[in-house]
Amino acid sequence: MRVLLCHPSGAVRFRDQGRRRSGAHCYFVLEEDVMFAKLTAEFIGTLWLVLGGCGSAVLAAAFPELGIGFVGVSLAFGLTVLTGAYALGPISGGHFNPAVSLGLWAGGRFPAAHLFPYIAAQVGGGIAGAALLYLIASGRADFSLAGGFASNGYGEHSPGGYSLTAGFVTEVVMTFMFLTVILGATHRRAPVGFAGLTIGLALTLIHLISIPVTNTSVNPARSTAPALFVGDWAMGQLWLFWLAPVLGALIAGFLYRAILEPEVGEPAITGRNSR
Repeated sequence: MRVLLCHPSGAVRFRDQGRRRSGAHCYFVLEEDVMFAKLTAEFIGTLWLVLGGCGSAVLAAAFPELGIGFVGVSLAFGLTVLTGAYALGPISGGHFNPAVSLGLWAGGRFPAAHLFPYIAAQVGGGIAGAALLYLIASGRADFSLAGGFASNGYGEHSPGGYSLTAGFVTEVVMTFMFLTVILGATHRRAPVGFAGLTIGLALTLIHLISIPVTNTSVNPARSTAPALFVGDWAMGQLWLFWLAPVLGALIAGFLYRAILEPEVGEPAITGRNSR
């Protein structure tokens, strides 16, 4: 099947198969080409999130005398999403997170048919990011996976020694709020052009709150990637960092669609008069 894409700026390149010019800035492209571009964007974006976020934790958080600490790691995660959203969001929507894709589906913003390929691309990109990080980090003589490799955990593997219950509640609530911010920032009545900034800052805040509890997941792909390299306890506790973020995202999506999505009376939040 072919789809017609139009771009005001023109000059958008796709693979040659099935493409022809139609009008000044419109192109027919194969639907498979469009999906390939979206999945590639999700792969790269999740790779960037893991490499930038987990990389800051592994390489820079405790660097002697200059370590960036929890605040720096929180900013790094937020900045990866912020930059990825603006760079790759126009292509794929900039999910970079299975919980986000599922939450957007629950909120009526994303088709169910795209869930599996998106999640597969996100997990694959996360693993690629972790592999690159391992290649870099292992270049230091005293590197060891015993430090956790930025994996998420609870109990004795929580940075602050927090329990399974505390970790579960934290991940559900933080992911719920993350999806609520995403759905609100991308609402048709929201100010245009600020969604990426808002979402990136929200993720920064989430990390500032929850790094001591679980090392902050809110993203099953981010959790899966380093856990595969650490194995052992990290793989044993990984279930929580799929279950809790997905649950929080689904609750947010369904509630937002049922309660907050319907049209509300004017004036709009911008304060401009509607005519």
